[in-house]
Amino acid sequence: MNAEIIAVGSELLLGQIVNSNAKFLSQQLAGLGIDVYFHSVVGDNPNRLKSVIEIAEQRSAIIIFTGGLGPTKDDLTKETIANHLGVNLVIDEEALAGIERFYKRTNRVMTENNRKQALILEGSHVLPNENGMAPGMILDKAGHIYILLPGPPKEMEPMFLHFGTKTLLNMVSSNQQIFSRVLRFFGVGESALETEIIDLIDAQSNPTIAPLAGDGEVTLRLTAKHKDKSTALSMLDQVEEKINKRVGQFLYGYDNTSLLEELTKLLKEKNLTITAAESLTGGLFQQEITSIPGVSSIFKGGIVCYAQEIKQQIVQVKQETLAKYGVVSEQCARELAENVARIFATDIGISFTGVAGPTELEGKPVGTIYIGIAIKGRPTIVEKIVLGGSREANRIRTVKYGCYFLIKQLQTSQDVE
Repeated sequence: MNAEIIAVGSELLLGQIVNSNAKFLSQQLAGLGIDVYFHSVVGDNPNRLKSVIEIAEQRSAIIIFTGGLGPTKDDLTKETIANHLGVNLVIDEEALAGIERFYKRTNRVMTENNRKQALILEGSHVLPNENGMAPGMILDKAGHIYILLPGPPKEMEPMFLHFGTKTLLNMVSSNQQIFSRVLRFFGVGESALETEIIDLIDAQSNPTIAPLAGDGEVTLRLTAKHKDKSTALSMLDQVEEKINKRVGQFLYGYDNTSLLEELTKLLKEKNLTITAAESLTGGLFQQEITSIPGVSSIFKGGIVCYAQEIKQQIVQVKQETLAKYGVVSEQCARELAENVARIFATDIGISFTGVAGPTELEGKPVGTIYIGIAIKGRPTIVEKIVLGGSREANRIRTVKYGCYFLIKQLQTSQDVE
């Protein structure tokens, strides 16, 4: 089946916000084996929206709308679609109750127009909004599937992932069930990974293999169709086994996990504590790891040692080390990792030093990074990487590489003393 994405909102046409929703949905649908042939953007105007819907119905089986589900007068997506399809708008009591609870909890007065957010197309399947107020919905009518999602990405993305995907697959799969598995890779580029498995991709039919890339990571979504669940899962296992024989060394997790989540899980399983000394990353590793619930059992704290004197005075890097090798060096990264672990009395110390950009430092080009890993009872290792992105991209990828290298170290059989 083919799909079309219609983004509703004058702010998109005015360039006030970027239509990141279309990119996200296209990636997700590709992984489900659903082709997206058209993207459209239309302002908050019922006549123009109706015209776009009529065009979409001539060429697409699945029509996905983002935006226009809010409480204000210019939020008119539901009303326009209801009028076009000749269906009623009815109150979803569960959604209304959630909206009322929000206003009661925040001690605010709920205005009447907020009831509008609880309206749904009669006969549609409701998609709960766990991060906002207006629910989404999916309606199968007159040979088309209409999917209505909120505009804010923080609401739309989890709604589609957690509720929309399963409902959509059930609608399009007839008597077959569709099962997906996401393989997450790091340390290999999209083109390099694809080259290794290109014959598997070219030969795909069922299961399908859909490569996706983003933020320095590569994912493969495997999707199998079969009326029997165990058979479908076995089909996924067989394809995954073939893939892992070629690029399994870069696999770190499945589905919606992240490198930080996998690292945190591993540290908890091994009952290990960690601290960090961050120079070029400026506390990004500590910010990201403390965003994960329950990390207080493994993370004690850390140091942002951006300036050279802080590296020397607080983290106790030797003056002669800095004078001879500089702050962007294997030797500095090694002492940072070892010393911060000793200062905080943790099992592991990790350090990040290098040149994020935009200019070189100590004669080292932008993107030169050293990551130190000191694990109690093991020799300290320092990994050097050379990145080629923007300043911010280099900082983000540096943290991910640190997590990846540490995961690989902890997955070895050697125990921490």
